[in-house]
Amino acid sequence: MDVPLKKIINSLKNHFLVAMPGLNDEIFSGTVVYICEHNADGAMGLIINQQLDIPAKAVFDRLELEQKNNQGDELIFDGGPIQQDRGFILHSTSDQKWESTIHIGDGVSLSTSKDILGDIARGSGPKDSLITLGYSSWEAGQLERELKENTWLTIPADSSIIFNTDCTQRAHAAALSIGLNLDSLALDSGHA
Repeated sequence: MDVPLKKIINSLKNHFLVAMPGLNDEIFSGTVVYICEHNADGAMGLIINQQLDIPAKAVFDRLELEQKNNQGDELIFDGGPIQQDRGFILHSTSDQKWESTIHIGDGVSLSTSKDILGDIARGSGPKDSLITLGYSSWEAGQLERELKENTWLTIPADSSIIFNTDCTQRAHAAALSIGLNLDSLALDSGHA
């Protein structure tokens, strides 16, 4: 069966979107978004470098989860402006099974069920995890338009940037992974 050319899309799933320096948006300026899904219907991702002033322990307490000492001191992340009352856990892929987990790629999975939070609170969850509230999304064709407008730099994802790089350094680390220094990018590149 022939697929119409306009329906073919190069998926950016398991990629970073790094906001270009000229992006003046209250929510997305300076962000790194990890793309969890991207197809002809649109895209969904999580901001991985904007922490909230809320420790994970507060979420564990609210959900009345049993906790081990020293669990929950890490801050949770603002994953994006959509459904900010809903939690998303980006984590290293594991042999453990949770109710709602999808494998994204490069050793990274996404879970949205309470059982993984319980395991994290007890210290028996995945090796690495990042808890977010909310997510970011683009309707069909919206992300492609933004890419044409030089809004985002697309970079293949690297799980070590998500889990082992300081939050404030993730944008620079992602850009450096393809040999770019964000500080040297012009604010208005590509426009004559």
